[in-house]
Amino acid sequence: NCTQATEFILAGFTEDLATQVTLFLLFLLTYLVTILGNLGMITLIRASPLLHSPMYYFLGNLAFVNLCTSTIITPRILVGVSLGKKGMAYAGCMAQVFTLGLFLVTECFLLAAMAYDRYVAVCHPLLYALVMSPERCSRLVTGSYLLGLTNAAAQTIGMSSLLFCGSSAVDLFFCDISLLISLSTSDTTLSLAILRTASLLGVPSMLVVLVSYAAIISTILSISSAEGKCKAFSTCASHLTTLSTFYGALIFMYLIPRLDASRGGDKWAAVLYTVVTPMLNPLIYSLRNQEVKEAWRRLMKIK
Repeated sequence: NCTQATEFILAGFTEDLATQVTLFLLFLLTYLVTILGNLGMITLIRASPLLHSPMYYFLGNLAFVNLCTSTIITPRILVGVSLGKKGMAYAGCMAQVFTLGLFLVTECFLLAAMAYDRYVAVCHPLLYALVMSPERCSRLVTGSYLLGLTNAAAQTIGMSSLLFCGSSAVDLFFCDISLLISLSTSDTTLSLAILRTASLLGVPSMLVVLVSYAAIISTILSISSAEGKCKAFSTCASHLTTLSTFYGALIFMYLIPRLDASRGGDKWAAVLYTVVTPMLNPLIYSLRNQEVKEAWRRLMKIK
């Protein structure tokens, strides 16, 4: 006899009241900064002719994806921490699996497209306008969303075939597909195959990033002047920072094998790529990028 679970219990972070208040304020501040930063970046890119270039076209889409990722996760954390509401309905969990699967894979390929853009800009500057045409940029962005949608649909279909007759406690603050599969009491062969295939989707994007930056570093090292090297590297520094935090957390979370007993660090790795990175990205590009600063000054009419 199997009674299908109608909701999942999300473990959250802690039961200590003082710590919960601190976490609530911290996550609330993070979410507000994320909303303002990413909406501000999208608005600035659309409003400023100075930023109408392939690099900022990709960055605008990245800001939108970051905004969506944070909105999927952070409000649910705030509800759980402030109200102590740990239950999430089965339908809500399915929706979270779908949307998170969509935007995480989309972000992987957007970051790869941005790495390719920087490769063309640094290694083939004379061909940049031809190679990174509006049509090609549009295809790269559309392809990123389609791959994310394919991953989301496959993972949701795989989860819908699972039965949950035993424990419904998820040791995380959102419905992670890998943990849900481990809780299922039915045959998980199909779901595991889909999850592994989805994980492999990240490999091509990482290869594009690695090959692009290997070529970029080689080109920068061949530049004779120190000023030229510094200028070339500055065009990639913000993107490298974003790549390091996002891919580093995903690799720790999903690709490094570990025993179940040692999964305590997963919560903070998940916080890094679902909450912290979406907040940091617009700040990184705003603080380090002179074109963005100049666009803000022009928009606000600050001399």
